Amino acid sequence: MALFESYERRIDQVNAALNKYGIKDIDEAKAICDAKGIDPYKMCEDTQKICFENAKWAYVVGAAIAIKKGVKTAAEAAEAIGEGLQAFCIPGSVADDRKVGLGHGNLAARLLREETGCFAFLAGHESYAAAEGAIKIAEMANKVRKKPLRVILNGLGKDAAKIISRINGFTYVQTQFDYYTGEVKVVSETKYSDGVRGGVRCYGADDVREGVAIMWKEDVDVS
Repeated sequence: MALFESYERRIDQVNAALNKYGIKDIDEAKAICDAKGIDPYKMCEDTQKICFENAKWAYVVGAAIAIKKGVKTAAEAAEAIGEGLQAFCIPGSVADDRKVGLGHGNLAARLLREETGCFAFLAGHESYAAAEGAIKIAEMANKVRKKPLRVILNGLGKDAAKIISRINGFTYVQTQFDYYTGEVKVVSETKYSDGVRGGVRCYGADDVREGVAIMWKEDVDVS
């Protein structure tokens, strides 16, 4: 049985990325992670239960690359992990062409650096993957930052935003947009839990103009 989805279409590129750093194959990459007492495979699975096998192994490869490179900071590690993610993008695919893996690594690096104050997850509020990602980012990024990263969810639909806030324990922020002045004001805030989850602010916009105004109001640096 293949180790992960589309194995034959990915493995040559994966091995090439590993060989660049003197790592023979995925088995050795896992051994490198095991020796450091880390389990990227399980961390990925714990973050999103429905993720594919190729995602889990991509993080194993990326973590092994980071260890081999001898990175010193979390941001540098994120960039190295991005190389592992990129290696799993099928050659010739849109993800490969647009360097999605490297982009994800660079995005994570920005969230780990102090100059980024607020990160906005822009997604349809029906996306539970976005909610799970927001929780994990808020939880993990602040372990290495001096100043906590603010995380918000911003998407269309106030009812949807309220529902996903209740399910995940976020703080639902109800807003009202003035279409004449372009200003948005907070009508109410409902915090559904304490701790990391309660610190994630969830907005629902009626349209794109209100969504953009929310971004300005929260002083978003990266989205």
